[in-house]
Amino acid sequence: MANLTAERAAPARPSGAWLFWRYWTASTVSNVGNAVTAVALPLVAVETLKVSSLQVSFITAASYAAWILIGLPAGVLVQRFPLRATQVAMDLLRAGAIASVPVAAAFGALSLAQLVVVALVIGLANVVFDVGNSSFLPSIVSKEELTSRNSLTSVSGAATDLGGPSLGGVLVQLLGAASSLVVDAISYLASAVLLWTLPRPERGPSSQDNTSFVQLIKDGVRYVVRHPVMAPCVAVATLINFVAGAQMALAPVFLVRTLGAPASLVGVLIATQGIGSLVGAAWTPRLSRRIGSARAVLVAITTAAVATILMPLAGHGWLLSLFALGSAGFTAGVVVVSILTRTHRQTVTPADLLPRVMATVRFISWGAIPFGALAAGLTSSALGIRAAFWLCSLVIALAPTALFLSPVRRLRDLN
Repeated sequence: MANLTAERAAPARPSGAWLFWRYWTASTVSNVGNAVTAVALPLVAVETLKVSSLQVSFITAASYAAWILIGLPAGVLVQRFPLRATQVAMDLLRAGAIASVPVAAAFGALSLAQLVVVALVIGLANVVFDVGNSSFLPSIVSKEELTSRNSLTSVSGAATDLGGPSLGGVLVQLLGAASSLVVDAISYLASAVLLWTLPRPERGPSSQDNTSFVQLIKDGVRYVVRHPVMAPCVAVATLINFVAGAQMALAPVFLVRTLGAPASLVGVLIATQGIGSLVGAAWTPRLSRRIGSARAVLVAITTAAVATILMPLAGHGWLLSLFALGSAGFTAGVVVVSILTRTHRQTVTPADLLPRVMATVRFISWGAIPFGALAAGLTSSALGIRAAFWLCSLVIALAPTALFLSPVRRLRDLN
């Protein structure tokens, strides 16, 4: 009877599904905040400070610099500190940083230097939050659910990519550039509240030992580069992001100056990436179940590589649709690869290593984005924009080649 009484008195633990939906809502709200910031913060510089395009680029560069600055240490930070509290702290840090902009604007004290610092702070917080989010998910869902749950978060991410910038533009138009950031700050606060209601994940054993900071980073890097499946997948992700960075730099100029697309159509053509993301995320679980996750990765990266060929083939009039198809096909393949390889890392990596492994992968692969953009700029200046797009197709062709030469070729499933 005593045991029965104790059982009745014990609080019921929330179901895994309910925990996931709180996690998903917090992540989605936070991503909306990021998407709005990406549009509103540069517009504050343009509309309020009347800065040049070069000065606006400083804000963008500050955001990308975060992965290079703390991409590797972020994994150790996530592991050394309580994960839930760290995620909440990053949301609060972003809310405070972004809220400082409308406050400064209201007092006539806003400057370009402040906007650059705000972009850098938000970028640094994004890095830690992103690594923590990838480490948080396996603590609230089973291994069997990881692929479907990662797919769902990718779907919401794609929807955010499609709708977030538009929402940011509407908010700027209705409220003004600086005032619109108040809504952004509120989104981060809402994410913090939701995350705080989740249970604290268990900390790995090495999170409390005396191992040096540098050694912990080395252990994470060593695990990734020596893993027979993970290493080639990271190499592929790095090639993907290098090409993605190049495409981001080339696409607006290519569409406007080479293909003569009107400005109103350029946004629509670039937004086809979001459609590709939605399609790829929706199909990933079914494709993985039908042919196996390893084979699905091979099919997806091959599809992405072939799709990029359509982009430099685009021309005037209806031939603009080739760019849209190429962009959507490339993104769809990339999303499938991203979901399945991320699920693999979350499944096979020991819990105490997971934050460092996630940080290592993001540091290596996402760090390639600015280098891809720089290479695209140099190549287009020397050979022309269309030639630069053709070189992107050649570079991404190395990705399926790398996987077919790796142990992944012999597997049905990555796990």
